Amino acid sequence: MLLARMNPQVQPENSGADAGAEQPLRARKTAELLVVKERNGVQCLLAPRDGDAQPRETWGKKIDFLLSVVGFAVDLANVWRFPYLCYKNGGGAFLIPYTLFLIIAGMPLFYMELALGQYNREGAATVWKICPFFKGVGYAVILIALYVGFYYNVIIAWSLYYLFSSFTLNLPWTDCGHTWNSPNCTDPKLLNGSVLGNHTKYSKYKFTPAAEFYERGVLHLHESSGIHDIGLPQWQLLLCLMVVVIVLYFSLWKGVKTSGKVVWITATLPYFVLFVLLVHGVTLPGASNGINAYLHIDFYRLKEATVWIDAATQIFFSLGAGFGVLIAFASYNKFDNNCYRDALLTSSINCITSFVSGFAIFSILGYMAHEHKVNIEDVATEDGRHGGCHHRPGRRLPGPEATPETLHIWRHLQHLPSRPVLHNQGVDRFSNDIQQMMGFRPGLYWRLCWKFVSPAFLLFVVVVSIINFKPLTYDDYIFPPWANWVGWGIALSSMVLVPIYVIYKFLSTQGSLWERLAYGITPENEHHLVAQRDVRQFQLQHWLAI
Repeated sequence: MLLARMNPQVQPENSGADAGAEQPLRARKTAELLVVKERNGVQCLLAPRDGDAQPRETWGKKIDFLLSVVGFAVDLANVWRFPYLCYKNGGGAFLIPYTLFLIIAGMPLFYMELALGQYNREGAATVWKICPFFKGVGYAVILIALYVGFYYNVIIAWSLYYLFSSFTLNLPWTDCGHTWNSPNCTDPKLLNGSVLGNHTKYSKYKFTPAAEFYERGVLHLHESSGIHDIGLPQWQLLLCLMVVVIVLYFSLWKGVKTSGKVVWITATLPYFVLFVLLVHGVTLPGASNGINAYLHIDFYRLKEATVWIDAATQIFFSLGAGFGVLIAFASYNKFDNNCYRDALLTSSINCITSFVSGFAIFSILGYMAHEHKVNIEDVATEDGRHGGCHHRPGRRLPGPEATPETLHIWRHLQHLPSRPVLHNQGVDRFSNDIQQMMGFRPGLYWRLCWKFVSPAFLLFVVVVSIINFKPLTYDDYIFPPWANWVGWGIALSSMVLVPIYVIYKFLSTQGSLWERLAYGITPENEHHLVAQRDVRQFQLQHWLAI
């Protein structure tokens, strides 16, 4: 049969000689695409109408999409934060709440965003035609992505600087005697529990060559007295950042046709490196102690609320739901793509990566503790910098760490409560959309999660994030109050877009109060129903249907 996903007032082109002429030109151009659907599924799509609409490009290969999603979702939250949280919260016992939240919240949200983007074939902002009032959520997500881009691009620039610095016979972070080293710089081979003394943890010792190369050689923190004294940019880091931006530009300038090829490197190379680190790590002396510490099981920890809070927040931030990226990626899929299978596959890969990363990380931490005769807890801390990723001796690279001001901004960004994707058109209608794409409706489990469990989970994460907020410190440095207010201002700069757009849309819409509300909460392709006073969003059955 022939299905036209368009404004219902628009008639198909072959419906009669006078049908097209009776409709305003503007209305005829609202048709988005034609889908030829046969018994075996969608066979053809994207026929532009009137020559004014360009067909949306699709991924060159299915694997391009899958690698893009995996490359986006797998990040430092998987490689470092999960292993540390697992170690801190009862070891193997932590997998119980983690897996539970993955099943009841993480996977449903992942599936929902992929299906939403694939069906509507829109990005994070324009997809909100399903509920015009909340288009500001899309703009907020875009602004957040801009902030996160600043953050991650700087980290990549630091990594690039380390890469260039490694092209020497002797790595500059393995020994003292360089221009940036302080008189207190200590050979890491001499560090052990007796040398540190005074209950000083190895992770807090700041005079190793690796620590001083990072803080003094790269960031020049010793030249600044605080956030009020940022100083001039380091030209070496500025050049590295320019290289990163240029590479990103040429990776994206032709859309998914080029980015889909780039991810073959950017998404697979980290797994190769992780595999090398894992094989090397488990062969080191003391590695078994680190792995035992990682996997020790303490079921009594499950009685503590913080364990469940950590599991919930880790699932949410690790999968990357709410950034709008999954919606954008899925919008380039073919209309009949099985996004249900994709959601299960990619979210599972994400979480398995987190678990496997723990073996690589803690085998090395076990070796460090063994080498310097200290306890595992002395080298394993949450931010990764103190966990030896920064202050590690020898040839190990320090992990990425923001400058104080960037860390401050990021801490607030991860607490933004502007991530939930709303389903104003109703779970029942959304299920029909999925059936139109893939030939089957989501099961009752998924519909219940979307309707009740996932919204409650998101509200829980937001509330807990705000309650647990603490003013940021950097080692012994305490940020001044004005710096905290600047951070909150940056965070609010995205959140305020949501109410601002609601007010703008309400005031710019013509009609009575009832009509303005109806147009604001009704999907754009159902606006003709407002004139007929048939607005299902004003009916209780709409909100209860699953």
